[in-house]
Amino acid sequence: MQLRRVHLMIGAACMASGSWAACAQQVTLPAVQVNASRLEMPPLDVPAALSVVKVSPSDVGNPGVNLSETLVGVPGILARDRQNYAQDEQISIRGFGSRSTFGVRSIRLYVDGIPATLPDGQGQVSHFDFDVADRVEVLRGPFSVLYGNAAGGVVQLWSAPGTATPQTTLGVYAGSNDSFRYLADTRGTVGAMDYNVAASQFLSGGYRDHSRVNRQTAHARLGFDLGHGQTLTLVMNHLDQPVAQDPMGLTKAQLLADPRQASPAAEQFDTRKSTRQDQVGLIYERPSGDDGQWRAMVYYGEREITQYQSIPVATQANPLQPGGVVQPDTHYGGADLRWTHRGDWLGGDYEFVLGGGGDYQRQHRLGYENFVGDTLGVKGALRRDEDDNVNNVDAYAQWYWHFEPAWALMLGLRHDDVRFSEHDFYITPSNPNDSGDVNYAATTPVAALQWRPGDDLRLYASYGEGFETPSYNELGYRSDGQPGLALDLRPARSHTVELGAKWQATQMLAFNAALFRANTRDELAIDTSVNGRTTYRNVPEARRQGIELSMDGDIAPSWHLVAGYTHLQAQFRSGFLTCIATPCVAPNVPVRAGSRMPGVPEDYGSLLLRHGGDARWSQGITLTGAGPTTANDFGTARAAGYVVADADVTYTFPLGQSARMQLSARVNNFADHRYVGSVIVNDGNGRYYEPAPGRTWMLGARFVF
Repeated sequence: MQLRRVHLMIGAACMASGSWAACAQQVTLPAVQVNASRLEMPPLDVPAALSVVKVSPSDVGNPGVNLSETLVGVPGILARDRQNYAQDEQISIRGFGSRSTFGVRSIRLYVDGIPATLPDGQGQVSHFDFDVADRVEVLRGPFSVLYGNAAGGVVQLWSAPGTATPQTTLGVYAGSNDSFRYLADTRGTVGAMDYNVAASQFLSGGYRDHSRVNRQTAHARLGFDLGHGQTLTLVMNHLDQPVAQDPMGLTKAQLLADPRQASPAAEQFDTRKSTRQDQVGLIYERPSGDDGQWRAMVYYGEREITQYQSIPVATQANPLQPGGVVQPDTHYGGADLRWTHRGDWLGGDYEFVLGGGGDYQRQHRLGYENFVGDTLGVKGALRRDEDDNVNNVDAYAQWYWHFEPAWALMLGLRHDDVRFSEHDFYITPSNPNDSGDVNYAATTPVAALQWRPGDDLRLYASYGEGFETPSYNELGYRSDGQPGLALDLRPARSHTVELGAKWQATQMLAFNAALFRANTRDELAIDTSVNGRTTYRNVPEARRQGIELSMDGDIAPSWHLVAGYTHLQAQFRSGFLTCIATPCVAPNVPVRAGSRMPGVPEDYGSLLLRHGGDARWSQGITLTGAGPTTANDFGTARAAGYVVADADVTYTFPLGQSARMQLSARVNNFADHRYVGSVIVNDGNGRYYEPAPGRTWMLGARFVF
């Protein structure tokens, strides 16, 4: 409730002052409790690498479409806007998730405490709504494992509660490549209920050919004060993306010839994707005596996808292949119950958390040929009909003990049991019954010791063990070409150590550093990738190690700087055989031990320098850079490193006593630098490269009353 009270007081003060711009410059939020650690403590006291980012895309002239817009200055995480809304953003944390060719893997995602990652480990951020958002929390390192399967890191978006005085925002953005965004947000308080409701539409012709998108979102957060310390929070969100064309990646030659072109195969097969998702969640909290709390969460969602892929007709003709149109219809949900107790033991304060829950995924997957006769890009004959189901049951415990004034200990333990089961309904003489099931279970411990040599300095050491099951994307095809799931794949097991330091140099300036190493056994990697079909294998040993540095604060009157830098060495520690080419009978190309993992540069970072000396004017410059990035396991394909600069200016002026208008202008990549924004790891046709836009502009207007 502390965060809610802060926002209510600030909202009331701003409304009373009649000067929204001045208020935005002068008001600084105090330290608040964050949710990523599940413990009631400020970020400084959490013995883990944790970044808390206040979300306000309009302040820097961003339209609020992509998660990458909000993560400037956050180390460890690499979020790349593909300029391809059929595949979602490409996100990795300390190298975990870099192998994903679509969606988000190896990272747990949450919106207002509701999972945005399916039980099989596959997630997406396309329904993240930044109009309602208050903050984004990014948890990295050992304590991520307490979130279970595929938790190489955790990203949580939290909506702002309603304001004391009702407030409505209407906005419009227009920019390069026929891009438009329209938004409406209203928030306030009615009796014992506070609300925050938003809806928006994003339209773009795309930087590249064949990359048009139409995305519509809606999000609602309703909070109810039930009295006697009880609260009920209802979270609902809706995503409808009827059109998202897929330009696909380019070969090196195509990239050099024309980075704005789509792959010829994309035009030929009309590659595209439509998505619809609806999700609802309910969180109930109540006191447990004078020193504890109960929290219960339940959620349910439906996701429908139809995707047209560029699988060659000859490949689709194979009776064991499921065609070139993928159509999964997914129903999912789950529940979580958590008990928190606070007390004193041997003269030291402690906080104990005990919880458990379960999640399920019921996915009816259909596959069709992506042609009818000689016509490509249309849904043809049925080639796949199956149920892909997942059930997950978990239990976890955390204990934080401040046993000495300068020392604190945190311990945690989690157990997960994940069961995959496939039921095949497409059975023909040439395509036998592919049904099967597999069960994965793991118990993952974590521990941290923290030393507080001063009021403003924290040093800590932590250790954790995590695991990651294959997703259905990785289980879907067997390496031997036979039908059925790849049930021989083992879950990846990781052991992570971290040394960290947090220094609150002044009330308005903070520094953070973390040194980490994660050793992984049975790393999931590509076995074969040919003609759009990918199979996976386990690699005995892999390692991700590096250092993160960040700072956030005022460096001079009216000047604010936020910056983050990451050095990461991600390597396969064991050699293995793979095959990423056509033809491919069996894996026959060696990947030597010590090879870099593809998809992640060794060095990357970003910074934002902002000036806001005038109550109405605000200006900023953003720098984003990354070193060279390998695109395949062999290291033979590589995207060059880059540094790009963006600039923005905003002007805010009051309209009477209770309204304001904010105008913004932003130029991205103002030096018009040509570079590759992201790579498609191990693409079997050599189409590794996804070019980033050249110089683009965006104008925006927001009316708040």
